[in-house]
Amino acid sequence: MDSLPGIPPGGGTDPILGPVSRGTADERGRSGWTDDEGSSRYHARMVSSIDRLPFTGDDEADRLLVAEPFALLIGFALDQQVTVQKAFSGPAELKRRIGHLDAAGIAEMDPAALDAAFRERPALHRFPGAMAGKVRQLASAIARDYDNDAARIWTQAADGRDLERRLLGLPGIGEMKARSLIAILGKRLGVALPGMDSVMPKHPTLGDVDSAEALASYQAGKRAHKAALRAAKG
Repeated sequence: MDSLPGIPPGGGTDPILGPVSRGTADERGRSGWTDDEGSSRYHARMVSSIDRLPFTGDDEADRLLVAEPFALLIGFALDQQVTVQKAFSGPAELKRRIGHLDAAGIAEMDPAALDAAFRERPALHRFPGAMAGKVRQLASAIARDYDNDAARIWTQAADGRDLERRLLGLPGIGEMKARSLIAILGKRLGVALPGMDSVMPKHPTLGDVDSAEALASYQAGKRAHKAALRAAKG
């Protein structure tokens, strides 16, 4: 039986999954991941062939959202009162400005320096100061609670409800964002957990976006929905 694509039989590191332990793909699919001591415990099984999320129109920024899990979380933190394209291009631009997206490094940055990076023109957000603080809080949570590895939020979740709980525990991630993240992880990035269906959103989310055309359709649907809500309020 073959190992997971790109991961050597003895183990290795996947950019989305994080550290991958011993065992074949078939063995992991049956019983979950196996830790380095050989004890069985369930971690998220992932089968993903995509290398980007088409949220920004910029290939480098789209690839970063898959290559660096913390980038995806930063994008969601910034996804407030700006377009999807602006929010999710933010991680790539922030990386260009400060040289990395290491959560611990961002958490330990001089707050004034991080604030300046957000304010540099063009600003990373309509509210750069507030978002610099929000991303700093998010980075602190990842460094403290997940050993500086954002992927552990889903690779070490016990089931869908646990994944939802972990996401809701992050600064700047509310219920709607948590459900959208779950949809992306399950539909686009191949995260498979017991009970995933019970927390998967039934309405359209960014998890349904697989192309620039799909993004345009999603955004048009959101605008129509908001217009209908405003009309209903009179």
